[in-house]
Amino acid sequence: MLTKAHPFYQQLEGAMRQQAAKDGITLRVQSAENDLGAQNSQMDDFITQKVDAIVVCPVDSASIVGAITRANRAKIPVFTADIASDGGDVVCHVASDNVAGGRLAGEYLVKALNGKGKVVIIDFPLVTSVQDRTRGFVQAVGKSAVKIVDRPSGEGDRAKAMAAMDNMLQRHPDLNGVFAINDNTALGVLASLEHAKRKDVIVVGYDGDPEAREAILRGSPLKADAVQFPREIGKTTIDLVARYLKGDRDIPRTMPVKVGIIDKASLEEESR
Repeated sequence: MLTKAHPFYQQLEGAMRQQAAKDGITLRVQSAENDLGAQNSQMDDFITQKVDAIVVCPVDSASIVGAITRANRAKIPVFTADIASDGGDVVCHVASDNVAGGRLAGEYLVKALNGKGKVVIIDFPLVTSVQDRTRGFVQAVGKSAVKIVDRPSGEGDRAKAMAAMDNMLQRHPDLNGVFAINDNTALGVLASLEHAKRKDVIVVGYDGDPEAREAILRGSPLKADAVQFPREIGKTTIDLVARYLKGDRDIPRTMPVKVGIIDKASLEEESR
């Protein structure tokens, strides 16, 4: 796992455990807590244990390639979930259709800004899922008069995203909107805006975490979130592992999972 601290990964792991119980698979779960060195060590431990398969949510898409290659040499099948690897032989990558999610976020922000204005992306370009999200966002925004004026990295971290947003408000005082690549980022951006008393900047986030949903419902500058379905990712991943271990080789290299978007109106409708 990338982390056990985030609600997304908590739901992902919960669904994996449920599906594993149904499929007769024993899970040995380790979490890197965003530490690449720890994740490499965990991968090597699993290789030494000669497990039947490894599922990894990479901390860094490029740097995980070596560990995956070592598993390949040990003839252990590797699957990736949520975040892809930049290399190595991966049986299947299971993740949200992040390009579509980014596109939904971009379309929402363009509409909220009436098709014009200045926006920034608080980015985290080291991971492929974020690369996909921002690609979809850029595609959507490119069809309008909205201009992306900056793309600093908040590293997916609330405190770092807040600091990045503080800087953006100084550099771009006429800013109109923000795309935050996950909800830790969105909540850091929101803290910066609320501290600066900037109610005129519209934020669109990504994930649909409970705290973000509360912020959307209370009418904060965070107006919408592209949402993933982590339980579906977890269930699908373990199902594909089980199929592979039973000899099924007709498994796609990638398995996209649907995404959606939520805002205040849809959340209020959902609660009725």
